[in-house]
Amino acid sequence: MSDIAVQELMTIAIKVIDTSLRDDFGFSHILCGRRGVHCWVCDGKATRLNNEQRAAILGYFRVYKGNENSSKNVSLVGPALHPFLVRSYTEVLKDYFENRQLSSQNLFLNEERFEKILEMIPDVYATVTSELRGKWLSNKRSKEEINVVRWDQLKHLLQSSKQKGQGLRRCIEEIVFSFTYPRLDMEHMNHLLKAPFCVHLKTGRVCVPINPKNCEEFDPCAVPTLSQLLGELNTGGLRGEGDNEWDGTSLGDCVSYFRESFLQPLLKSCKEEIETSYNAKVQQSRNSISW
Repeated sequence: MSDIAVQELMTIAIKVIDTSLRDDFGFSHILCGRRGVHCWVCDGKATRLNNEQRAAILGYFRVYKGNENSSKNVSLVGPALHPFLVRSYTEVLKDYFENRQLSSQNLFLNEERFEKILEMIPDVYATVTSELRGKWLSNKRSKEEINVVRWDQLKHLLQSSKQKGQGLRRCIEEIVFSFTYPRLDMEHMNHLLKAPFCVHLKTGRVCVPINPKNCEEFDPCAVPTLSQLLGELNTGGLRGEGDNEWDGTSLGDCVSYFRESFLQPLLKSCKEEIETSYNAKVQQSRNSISW
């Protein structure tokens, strides 16, 4: 998979998961960073969750079943999609799939690739699959972008088919989810996460926090390396006491964002939680004495 494709999937994962953690679960102190993508949730109520509770949150996000070798590895059950999945599909997944991934990954370019998508159509609708296969094999050239043309043909045939049914209507959504929806591997409390600003062993690049609001602008290949930062610090020379030496480097904006958007709000929240707990204990003690 190309660097561009990986970057697109990173962006999708950040947008889907960050929005849900904030809007659906009420978490506030979330840090996204590194390729992969690693996500830290540091709200007090999150850090106190046990493995079973964390697994329940993970289950909320899960739509995959089987393995990578399965012809259909997405399961969107029920008569209607969960509101979280509807939001993810309409606000993020559909746009990225149709306007970016179709062409950047050439999903319908040749028979080998479009057959993988045709396999996602349920067997009971074999006539639909056969019609699409015949059309694409007989017309291999198109003046228009072939990936877009074939996707539009697939959607039109599925949506206008005389064989109406829940499985057929849901098939388009399942194809989009299969190629765009993030896969999570966070479940246990002892799961290893990369710390912010650690250095990648092979590339020498620094792991930096990512702003979810403009994550589509983030370029993993532009992240500074350790040797680059050392050179920038040496070039800057000695600084006056109290000056922030990182401000003059390519890591300066990342450090500022980390402090202002994550550390400072988290510190404020921790202080408020401690004060609330202390005041509650004081009040409880007073009530006991009064009794």
